[in-house]
Amino acid sequence: MKIAIASDHGGFDRKEELKDYLIKRGFDVVDVGAYYKDSCHYPEFAVKCAKEVQSGNCKFGIIICTSGEGVAIAANKVKGIRAGIGYNVTVSRLMREHNDANVITFGAKYATLKQVIARTEAFLKAEFQGGRHATRVQMINDLDK
Repeated sequence: MKIAIASDHGGFDRKEELKDYLIKRGFDVVDVGAYYKDSCHYPEFAVKCAKEVQSGNCKFGIIICTSGEGVAIAANKVKGIRAGIGYNVTVSRLMREHNDANVITFGAKYATLKQVIARTEAFLKAEFQGGRHATRVQMINDLDK
């Protein structure tokens, strides 16, 4: 599975750690930046990651900043992207099962590597349940029109 990953300076270290973990697990990881810890603008990298998913080049995206908020907001501006903050394992699973989320975001300041890994695993293993949720996701998708 191909996964896009991105961060700003606040999430850089956690992104690098998670990227190494995912590669060791056999995932094909596309790192779209940032490539350094110098101050940078998170929307640039959030949108790059989201566009990798939008284009179909990657199945999912993972974006990390200090809080997870700004990158989720920026990613959700890209048509077809449904991003949410993985603030615990249950929510990380449910955003896939109920919302068909294709991007998960994290706040490096508020989650350890162990927590981010557990939440990422829950997100990647979960499958969209469809049914009543499909109607709601379609309503969200219709907002892109």
